Amino acid sequence: MSKETVRWGVLATGGIASSFTTDLMAMRETDGAEVVAVASRTTAKAKAFADRFGIPRAYGSWAELAADEDIDVVYVAGPHSAHREAAGLCLEAGRAVLCEKAFTLNSREAEELVAVARRHDRFLMEAMWMYCNPVVRRLVELVRDGAIGEVRTVHADFGLAGPFDAEHRLRDPALGGGALLDLGVYPVSFAHLLLGEPDRVQADALLSPEGVDLNTGMLLGWDSGAAALLSCSITADTPITAAVTGTKGRIELGRGFFYPDRFVLHRNGADPEEFTARVDSRHSLQYEAAEVMRCLRAGEKESPLVPLAGSLAVMRTLDAVRDRIGVRYPGDQN
Repeated sequence: MSKETVRWGVLATGGIASSFTTDLMAMRETDGAEVVAVASRTTAKAKAFADRFGIPRAYGSWAELAADEDIDVVYVAGPHSAHREAAGLCLEAGRAVLCEKAFTLNSREAEELVAVARRHDRFLMEAMWMYCNPVVRRLVELVRDGAIGEVRTVHADFGLAGPFDAEHRLRDPALGGGALLDLGVYPVSFAHLLLGEPDRVQADALLSPEGVDLNTGMLLGWDSGAAALLSCSITADTPITAAVTGTKGRIELGRGFFYPDRFVLHRNGADPEEFTARVDSRHSLQYEAAEVMRCLRAGEKESPLVPLAGSLAVMRTLDAVRDRIGVRYPGDQN
């Protein structure tokens, strides 16, 4: 495979943008990743981020970054409520885009974004790094090869203890706040990865005074008879584990299930088998970056590991959960 340089732009300067940029910097020599520009809503924030990482250009607007023809792909890392606008702007300007999850605020915006990418014939991928993790990929292979038989249940949770005050972005409906889009997207995406889009969705939640979900439980059902029991919280430190059980065994993932370096396979009547991989959990975002660069070098417009149809399906499920628990965002009404 060719290792020609892939030039990245980073749109946003928060914590996840910092982590992703750190991983890109570590991939410069081995994978040909180069961060050439960063943008924020203010020049000062962009300049501070650029100085921190040694990035050549800093822009005080998204439009300036989108217009930079030296950029091959833009990593969009702002709030969920900004994804549709920011990613759409970059796609329309001719840039490929890796957009953070949750992909957008709702499924309508996700469909619009995919339509923009296809209209302009540009690469687009949701930053669901879990799907690109080598250990998760091996788990999926085993399940699809029948190692645990027919899947019957999926369990997964992701919760943080908080507390988050009323001014925090996770409590702000205008920013897509709540546990579901930030944390619940992982358990939901894990269930989708193994079973596809559910046929039925049930949910219950504790809501904040602002109207976002603080603690949410979900029961997803499939016509096959499979079920997924999932939860997310910004008020409780949950185990953050996952398991998939079939008619012939089960697979268990430990704490931090969405960036694992190992899992245990329990086949009925056999000793447990541990599967491991040389995964640098401190820099696990590199796997999604590597997949983006592989796709760009191959001329692919979407990733087979994180297909757009899958991202749209997850957004439909998240919409259904919000409908059941009574969470609406201002952007839903546009």
